[in-house]
Amino acid sequence: MKEKQNLTITLDGRTIRKAKLLAARRSMSIGKLVACQIEAIVGEDEAYERARRHALAMLRQGFHLGGKIKTSRDELHER
Repeated sequence: MKEKQNLTITLDGRTIRKAKLLAARRSMSIGKLVACQIEAIVGEDEAYERARRHALAMLRQGFHLGGKIKTSRDELHER
């Protein structure tokens, strides 16, 4: 099991009151609400980075689209 650590944050009173109501509607504590949101953000960021690395690797590898070039580069660029 992963070790958990405490985190202290400072929010204005209005935000805390709204967070309490939101957490109550979801049947959880404010701490759990914040923890879930942070975990979601971190998970999204990790997924984005994985997708980014995969896309860059595919670009480096290149794509073969099945066509054949019938003319040389010089023929294409004749003036």
